[in-house]
Amino acid sequence: MPSADIILSVEGLTREISKEGRLKAIVDRFTFEFRECKSYTVLGPSGAGKSSLLRLLNRLDEPSGGRVFYKGKDICELSPPTLRCRIGYLFQTPHLFNGTVRENIRFARAELSGEDTDRLAEQCRIKSELMDRDVTHLSVGEKQRVALARLMATDPDVALLDEPTSSLDPTNTKAVETLVKGLVQSCRLTVIMVTHDPNQALRVGGEALLMVDGRLVESGSAETIVTDPQTEEARRYKNREST
Repeated sequence: MPSADIILSVEGLTREISKEGRLKAIVDRFTFEFRECKSYTVLGPSGAGKSSLLRLLNRLDEPSGGRVFYKGKDICELSPPTLRCRIGYLFQTPHLFNGTVRENIRFARAELSGEDTDRLAEQCRIKSELMDRDVTHLSVGEKQRVALARLMATDPDVALLDEPTSSLDPTNTKAVETLVKGLVQSCRLTVIMVTHDPNQALRVGGEALLMVDGRLVESGSAETIVTDPQTEEARRYKNREST
């Protein structure tokens, strides 16, 4: 029987694509257990399969093999809308709908009261004076926080964040990192975040997973993975990143 605090259990997850007439595994027999109310950063070189893994966890892509279980239930048994409310996804570039900040947050759950909408905005550090502003007039950092508030409107158990700060300046990057840590603590949320920056994994803390060529090669505390890796592949990755 799985431990009661395991929110996602991934078993032998594989995704193959056709490349130059041959099948290539971009996620290769990935197995891991993600626990409730924890933060995880997924590290690895470009092309390691980090974002591909994230997309498999709420069926934005379908696997070639393996299974994902949410609270012990195969995610294939859940309807896509139900699954994506429980396991939300934040894209690298914020995708907002036409309209105001308030309308974008309520798009995820139309029955949200004005009080709840304002609470979500405050939680995601969106200034009150922005709530009725058209989203086309927001900065990229503001848009990303609106996208995160919209995700949180569904009251998810898991948030999948695909390099959410890659297009942000250092100030907004720090704000999002602080926000992510706060959401894990205050909302009993499990966060799985892809990053290309080992230092970001250190700042966010929690656990880290290192992927190379689609495979999980090492996992443990972010500090250990980044500063004192235990496997040869992880040490090679550390040396490449430090040069």
